[in-house]
Amino acid sequence: MANFNPQFSKLGEILVHLKMIDESQLNRALAEQSKSGEKLGAALMHSGAITEDDLVTVYAMQLGYQKVDEENLFNADQEVAKLIPEDFAREHNVLALAKSDSSIQVAMEDPEDLVAIDNLKRLTNLTPNVQVAGSSGLQRAMDEIYGKIRQSGEVEEVFEDIKVITGDEDDAEEVDLSPDKVSAEDAPIVKLVNLILQEAIKERATDVHIEPQKTNVDVRIRIDGVLQTIMTPPTTSLSGLVTRIKILSKLNIAERRLPQDGRFTIKGTNREIDVRVSILPTVYGEKVVMRLLDKTGFAFNLKSLGFEQDMYTIFKRVISQPYGMVVVSGPTGSGKSTSLYASLKEIKGEGTNITTVEDPVEYQLDGVNQVQTHDDIGLSFSASLRSILRQDPDILLIGEIRDEETADIAVKFSLTGHLVFSTVHANDAASTITRLLDIGVKPFLVGSCLNLVMAQRLVRTICENCKESYTPTKEELEMVGLEKTKLNGNKLFKGKGCSHCRNTGYHGRTGIFELITMTKEIRGLVFDNANEGVIRQKVMNDGIATLRDSGIRKVLAGVTTIAEVLRSTVEDL
Repeated sequence: MANFNPQFSKLGEILVHLKMIDESQLNRALAEQSKSGEKLGAALMHSGAITEDDLVTVYAMQLGYQKVDEENLFNADQEVAKLIPEDFAREHNVLALAKSDSSIQVAMEDPEDLVAIDNLKRLTNLTPNVQVAGSSGLQRAMDEIYGKIRQSGEVEEVFEDIKVITGDEDDAEEVDLSPDKVSAEDAPIVKLVNLILQEAIKERATDVHIEPQKTNVDVRIRIDGVLQTIMTPPTTSLSGLVTRIKILSKLNIAERRLPQDGRFTIKGTNREIDVRVSILPTVYGEKVVMRLLDKTGFAFNLKSLGFEQDMYTIFKRVISQPYGMVVVSGPTGSGKSTSLYASLKEIKGEGTNITTVEDPVEYQLDGVNQVQTHDDIGLSFSASLRSILRQDPDILLIGEIRDEETADIAVKFSLTGHLVFSTVHANDAASTITRLLDIGVKPFLVGSCLNLVMAQRLVRTICENCKESYTPTKEELEMVGLEKTKLNGNKLFKGKGCSHCRNTGYHGRTGIFELITMTKEIRGLVFDNANEGVIRQKVMNDGIATLRDSGIRKVLAGVTTIAEVLRSTVEDL
């Protein structure tokens, strides 16, 4: 055994020698292999005797090649990976990681694929330095690396053309974003603004915050509802950054003492991103927040919002009613508009006239008449709605009920044979009903018109790339009021953190919901002007799932974590 040489041994012998499997497992796999005709390594993996990582380790030893750690696959240099076309990379399961003047480092599933290696030489004019990696690891890394390459290509395409749009689109003016079109003195600042916007678009950010501090400027982007720092340029760059953004959004560059609001649009061949700019003077200088709205298209539908099956059935039934009112509540950025757009997408058809009044129009939907309000010229929600009454609508979406006049029109619409969707800022479903009463709508009108009230939040979903199971502590379970018996011995999941999710452990978001359908009993409470606590108690007695309950269901299903549910919901009292 002392003279054991893996390069002169069979795969099974190496595995037994390293005590990864025993003789009986090897014999069972050989018998299985003779029936199925698959390779021995694949047969051992399918039986669960070894992992893909074990197989790669042994394969590399047998062939005398170095093994690549999976983490290094995800850290591949995008510029180098680009040298190999994606279709070739996927056909031969090969990924370029790095290069020098004469050689290129590549990870391959089969390092003895001589045809692929010869073609790599021709493609790159470099000598391939081959290392071994597992098939599924390579596939996941290629999905991410080539996805980013495509994305950055789209971003470059987007930045070919940018229009600055002040309040009125007629006043649109094109501004070239390239640094070579500005003075040498301003070019670094132009590059910095471009870089911030590019990073935000690439990372699916919804907001960009440029915040002056005492010694530097914090640049943070909001990804999946949580801010993350992307750079901290020196304080000396603040003035140039703010001025450049003011120029793009047609704001007064001389005014530094008052808040200002503006907008511009990034228009590419296949993409349109509306950027809302807000500037606020702080003690260290002007803070800039840019809200990014991708108006390219609306990809959601009711099924993809995150409804549990029982909630989906209720919501689908209610939005199919011919008249009445559906109100969705939650804080800014909780996905209210997305839910309403998905509802309209579900019910729109040739037989219905759907009209919306919004500020701003976040997504453009085919087959829906969307009206953008302009308060500065008198086109407010209430003014728009009075005109829409004469437009023979069947279904109406009101972006937000903010005042008594808008609420009054919405209620009257719903009581005269129209289906009305709207949003309200409230903390949960029960407080949404009392919020409408606070605005000034009479209790008998609220009770009569409402069909359904829904509160919602967005929670981050666990990154599929680095998802792992773990056993929660007693304290963790107590924090969300989850009894250990509910786990039924199952483990929970969390994200370890990887390059795909910027080491956060989360990628993407899903909704959690609280639905109150207006039963006779709840209508009766509203008619009697019952307070929020009474309505809430009745709802809980009826066994309706609260936001916290909905979040816990997502935790048990392995979709999100206890920490996310605690971040997004309050304890049910």
